Amino acid sequence: MNLHNLLYGIRGITPEEFQFLSQLTTGMTDEQAQRFVMLYSGKRFSTDTVLLFTLLGFIGVAGVQRFATRQIGMGILYFFTAGLCFIGTIVDLINYRSIANDFNQTVAVESAQMIKMVYNR
Repeated sequence: MNLHNLLYGIRGITPEEFQFLSQLTTGMTDEQAQRFVMLYSGKRFSTDTVLLFTLLGFIGVAGVQRFATRQIGMGILYFFTAGLCFIGTIVDLINYRSIANDFNQTVAVESAQMIKMVYNR
């Protein structure tokens, strides 16, 4: 199966994410690429999900987007300061795409390393 078709099958993939994943999966066999896409797509967040988590900060649960993207320290800070008095939540609302992209790139690298470890035995 074509790698590009696998990547396009990921729901809500952005052009930047597609380009990054294309570079990351260069040299993978078809089986490795299929397993990578399955692993990665189960762990990634769409930008809409991060936006939804950020909007939760306005109804009293600030920092959910930071906890979900493994930024525990910032999540705790946002939680106890009401999203830094809503200023941090507003900034995250503006930058939710970059928060999602940064998280997804980290998850993609981890997933690729796992796949390469399993297949390099």
